[in-house]
Amino acid sequence: MPKISVVINTLNEEKNLPRAIESVKNFAGEVVICDMHSDDDTVRIAKNFGAVVYEHKRVGYVEPARNYAINKASGEWIFILDADEELKGSLVNELKIISNDPKADYYRIPRKNIIFGKWIKYSKWWPDYNIRFFRKGYVSWNEIIHSVPLTTGKGIDLEAKEENAIVHHHYESIEQYIERLNRYTSHQTKVLLKEGYKFRWQDLLEKPTQEFVGRFFQSEGYKDGVHGLALGLLQAFSEIVLYLKIWQEEKFVEKIINVQQVSDEIKKAEGEVNYWVSDTKIKSGGNPIDFIKRKFRLL
Repeated sequence: MPKISVVINTLNEEKNLPRAIESVKNFAGEVVICDMHSDDDTVRIAKNFGAVVYEHKRVGYVEPARNYAINKASGEWIFILDADEELKGSLVNELKIISNDPKADYYRIPRKNIIFGKWIKYSKWWPDYNIRFFRKGYVSWNEIIHSVPLTTGKGIDLEAKEENAIVHHHYESIEQYIERLNRYTSHQTKVLLKEGYKFRWQDLLEKPTQEFVGRFFQSEGYKDGVHGLALGLLQAFSEIVLYLKIWQEEKFVEKIINVQQVSDEIKKAEGEVNYWVSDTKIKSGGNPIDFIKRKFRLL
């Protein structure tokens, strides 16, 4: 029985899969591929690399197939790797040490997200901890997109430094981002409706503002330069699409609003942005009097 099984879920990953498998070939006792009926050469490539291949029905996101793939693995330890990720030597060595002398049952590992050609170090994209290495039977996934796994036993975080990080070759183009945005928001719409959410037109302004502020100011996305600004705006746009899809599910029910109501909501959004602009300036050595003035404008 192999000590470590690497599990990779795939759908049309012929471009990324060779890099992913190559990065774990000296680490894994076996590589288990769970493919969702790819239309390209993903399965052939996986078999050529010696991976064990299983099939799962195609779904719009990976979580429903995670547990199925893990159950097919025979290793004592499981490492979850996405096809657009890779491991570097220093992390591989650390994980080998852990598996031989474990201090916990599962490990959260930082992830280095490469987006539009740049490592995003702020904007809520770092350290981006994920539970990826664990004893079989101690971690499982539910079927909610981007959900936190269910765990038992003791967990440990690897230190948030580059040499400990999974390298994630994330969004490579705006087109790719928008395609995933469309898919993810459709699922998120179903989840919110199931939870009983009812459409509020105010959320078309409130939610995108909160998302942008949270990423660009609170999480210092401005330090990522134009990348940080672009990602903050794209994430805000994702919120707009999400709540419009909920409105769509409610058959575009008519909501009577007037200019003053919209103006009031815009002023709230402006106030929140101004608050965080002032806060950011203070942190950067600005005048605290400006911050106080801004704050009282919000009261």
